[in-house]
Amino acid sequence: MITHETNALYRANETRYQSMQYKRCGNSGIKLPKISLGLWQNFSQTHALSNARNMIHAAFDNGITHFDLANNYGPPYGSAEETFGQIMKKDLMPYRDELFISSKAGYDMWPGPYGDGGSRKYLIASCDQSLKRCGLDYFDVFYHHRMDPETPIEETMRALDYIVRSGRALYVGISNYHAEETQKAIEILNALGTPLLVHQPRYNLFDRWIENGLTDVLQTNGVGSVVFSPLAQGLLTDKYLHGIPKESRAANDNIVHFGKDNITQDKLNKITALNELAQERGQTLAQMAIAWTLRNTVVTSCLVGASSVEQILSSIETLKFASLSDSESKKIDHILYGP
Repeated sequence: MITHETNALYRANETRYQSMQYKRCGNSGIKLPKISLGLWQNFSQTHALSNARNMIHAAFDNGITHFDLANNYGPPYGSAEETFGQIMKKDLMPYRDELFISSKAGYDMWPGPYGDGGSRKYLIASCDQSLKRCGLDYFDVFYHHRMDPETPIEETMRALDYIVRSGRALYVGISNYHAEETQKAIEILNALGTPLLVHQPRYNLFDRWIENGLTDVLQTNGVGSVVFSPLAQGLLTDKYLHGIPKESRAANDNIVHFGKDNITQDKLNKITALNELAQERGQTLAQMAIAWTLRNTVVTSCLVGASSVEQILSSIETLKFASLSDSESKKIDHILYGP
């Protein structure tokens, strides 16, 4: 495991592919690392560039080739892509062909009627802006970030098809689409000749919605998945074993997607029991939570966030442990749902 030290001139570790495992994404020719790095948090203008650089270096030095962005990651919007662009230009451009870089568009990005949703105008403009911020000629995959009920899905899929045909991306993906919407997107894209490579859904021990139809659609159609929020935004770590820390995301009223209401006594009891099982396995709760997502055969890669190099290295260490046994999976279900 390479801990990494930042040098003025970055040179990737020569043994970077020895500590990572890779898995084929659906029926495609693409293999992705089982652990990928998401830049949703901690890579904006409000965070130190040096720490972001250290984290990206450490990730790549340990075999993480997939880096995931979106146009509105920040704050402010676009700043995570700008941060990544600076690091890409300074350090990673010689390794561009070893990297699998993705971005997304679909949520609010700029004022007016063309800065949100799934229209052709919004998606193509967003992709062009994101490429410029990242300093790239193309993305490896470009996602539609969410289903837009006000735009015909045919228009959205044609826009993704055009993004590939125009050279802006090599593959297309969708995120946060439900099973029926995903099936329709797959059929449209197949007819256009640009098959869907990957779906990016939320998936963790407390949020298993993809098991109610979506995983069947992905399996049947040979589509991979890169799952996000495997730690339930920090819940599935040791952070909340003794209450809500003042510095935690749950205590931050400015974080819309996560707050104190998410942490009930019932959840805390379950977290404590899950942590005891993780300790029996000789690993952290976070590592067991990541291992649990990877046990699903449809999951290609688990997308982790991080605020430090140590967190990234700990996530990668998950792969050194044995996979969850059937009996351990049953124990987890018992903790979550009872007898």
